[in-house]
Amino acid sequence: MRPVEDILYDLVLPIVEDEKSLSVKSLPSLDDNEIILAIYAQSSDIARLIGRQGVMAHAIRQTMAIGSRVLDKRISIKFESY
Repeated sequence: MRPVEDILYDLVLPIVEDEKSLSVKSLPSLDDNEIILAIYAQSSDIARLIGRQGVMAHAIRQTMAIGSRVLDKRISIKFESY
């Protein structure tokens, strides 16, 4: 099974314009049943990933929630710009 960071990276890669600045990292969590993922990109790409009224961010989180059921863990996604 592929790491969730790679899956999220592949999911958001076609959406961003500057592919070289995109990175996805796993952050430490106090809860063993939670995985925190951070998407780092340029501010224009982060705006594109969040979308109007958060529609794209919601869709990305919903898509990753499907995979979280297989792992039996909650996945939290944060968007950060450079």
